[in-house]
Amino acid sequence: MKHIIECLGKSEVTIEDGKVTKVTEPEIEYCPLFDNHRNIKELTKEAIKENIEFRIDDFGMCTEKRQLKMKDYLNFGISEIISSLFDEKIIDCAIMVCEGCGTVLVKEAELAQGVGGRVSGLVQTEPIPKVIEKIGKENVLNPEIAEINQIKGIEKAIENGYKNIAVTTALASDIPEINKLKEENPNVNIYIFAVHTTGLSKEDARIIFDGSDVITSCASKYIREIGDKESLKTVGQSIPIYSNTEDGKKFIEIRLEKIGGEKPHKENPKLPYPLI
Repeated sequence: MKHIIECLGKSEVTIEDGKVTKVTEPEIEYCPLFDNHRNIKELTKEAIKENIEFRIDDFGMCTEKRQLKMKDYLNFGISEIISSLFDEKIIDCAIMVCEGCGTVLVKEAELAQGVGGRVSGLVQTEPIPKVIEKIGKENVLNPEIAEINQIKGIEKAIENGYKNIAVTTALASDIPEINKLKEENPNVNIYIFAVHTTGLSKEDARIIFDGSDVITSCASKYIREIGDKESLKTVGQSIPIYSNTEDGKKFIEIRLEKIGGEKPHKENPKLPYPLI
């Protein structure tokens, strides 16, 4: 079974049958997140391979041993915010992406954290029957091919009667499609969380920012340029998370309240290098 993930400085990593078979050169040399949590000072192909192998061993990433539920990992990340919204009963469903399943309907906090907090930038995946079984076949968009399609995921959630839906997306092309679904379903709340924004073009960054409630900056030069000027509420300095709507602002504040407020601001926070 083959899975392709874009991660750790926008390197493309191929995992086949639980083994890392290919790692491309990353576009980012340094990420403060991986420095702080894994002591990775430079994102090299070797360091990336080692980190992915650690994840495979640690929680079964891209294998049938995948552990799906997880407590908070970071103070602040998109999956942490979504988890808090489940806890507060603000959302009843989240459309996320999981290896071995593709697009999934998540309905509880620890699953949102386990699915979204451990793997980002899933490009391609193939079905892993045991993981699909754990999540529940009825919660997987297309168990036969593990399709990744967030628009179809929202449609499935609406068909299943969910009224307050969070969705993660990394694609500017999803925004007009989601807006269309909002117009067609005025009795349903759909909240957009932009993830994996590193390397977005200036045009796509504008579309993503304007169309989303909450946006993570990653190492995106253009998201940061927009967010630093326009965000209604920002949290984090090294990897800021921005809000572009009153709902998004409220969601960040809910998460802040849960973790006891913001950390003191640093004089010179470490940033990803380069920003692209």
